[in-house]
Amino acid sequence: MAILVVGGAGYIGSHAARALRRSGYEVVIYDNLSTGFRRLTRGFELVEGDIADESRLRPVLARVDAVMHFAAHAYVGESVENPRKYFRNNVLGALSLLNSVLDAGIRRFVFSSSCAVYGIPEQIPITEQARREPVNPYGASKLFFENALAAYGRAYGMRSVSLRYFNAAGADESGEIGEIHEPETHLIPLALAASTGNGPELEIYGCDYPTRDGTCVRDYIHVSDLADAHVRALQYLEEDGIEGGGSLAINLGTGRGHSVLEIVRAAENATGRRVGRKVGPRRPGDPPILVADPAKAQSVLGWTARRNLDDIVSSAWAWMRKNLDQRMTA
Repeated sequence: MAILVVGGAGYIGSHAARALRRSGYEVVIYDNLSTGFRRLTRGFELVEGDIADESRLRPVLARVDAVMHFAAHAYVGESVENPRKYFRNNVLGALSLLNSVLDAGIRRFVFSSSCAVYGIPEQIPITEQARREPVNPYGASKLFFENALAAYGRAYGMRSVSLRYFNAAGADESGEIGEIHEPETHLIPLALAASTGNGPELEIYGCDYPTRDGTCVRDYIHVSDLADAHVRALQYLEEDGIEGGGSLAINLGTGRGHSVLEIVRAAENATGRRVGRKVGPRRPGDPPILVADPAKAQSVLGWTARRNLDDIVSSAWAWMRKNLDQRMTA
């Protein structure tokens, strides 16, 4: 069975591509490399193209049986400053991709969604039944596409799973691939970089939240666990899950939250060095706590996160050290 991994040159897509290959699938990566990296696609067939390029997609879709879609802009702050960019790619471009998939006769679709669809939650942990009220254009764009998948399921028999994940982190245990963002905005790599002496100080946004140590609490999930969940979602669709068409949304998280200061301590334990940091004001719209209820993933997909925070941080540090060594010897 052949799978088209759209956005497979990115952080999560590249890990999903390897998880698919380990499970026996043939994988084709489709990416325009605007934010992805060619080196994350080594060993795979890579087709360069935009998700809105129907003529480029058509011959590729003719060779595959299902699609996983990761090709989205994903910076919350940027989405507030430049919503046009986000709605153009995450909504218009994604709809063009979905129509191309539909026209190709493909009816199995796994979507990389986000807990950003919930906005500021009323209850913790967050279940899939929680009110979906995004507070930024990024979350709104993800929710729009979830709604489109549901409509296509009812009208055309499309069968899809939208995976709403929380804070992806870590790197493949092989050290072959890991997290690369330009610019980097994620807490764990920023904390690790702040311990090296070469990186800037880590800025902590607010220390007066109603949490155990005053800093924000988030549910961190290892990227390899996320990748495994995508494979299970595909297998669920293969086994005639959502028979007749429809869309299913599933949270992916550990069910356990860690504060910013706990992440700092984990980074210091991994590196053996102090993380330079400074405390700044809160960022507008940051909820104090975001933690998933992962029960549905267990009951429907048979999936549970296997890796803990130490696994996440140690794998991220191994990946960062490898990249630092490569830069110094290049």
